[in-house]
Amino acid sequence: MATRKLVLVVGAVIVLGLVAGCAAGPNPVQAPGAEAGFWLGLWHGFIAPFALIVSFFNSQVGIYEVHNNGGWYNFGFVFGASLFFGGSGGAGAKAARR
Repeated sequence: MATRKLVLVVGAVIVLGLVAGCAAGPNPVQAPGAEAGFWLGLWHGFIAPFALIVSFFNSQVGIYEVHNNGGWYNFGFVFGASLFFGGSGGAGAKAARR
């Protein structure tokens, strides 16, 4: 049983490291005018909890791309974060079971 827990913890750390490696932040080599849009906002919203944890230890990591196109990036970010946290579907399912 202890081996299974160890494998689970090591696997979780590896997945966290891989996901956090794609965290949002300013990109100094990005061409002017090339801004993050909906799809990048969706991804950044989904990995925001992981990026937040990494940002505590690395000042180069941010949870939000500052070079974005505005509304579509924001919509993607919020939608991605709601996908990660389960949206409102979990609350509806709990209310139906009562």
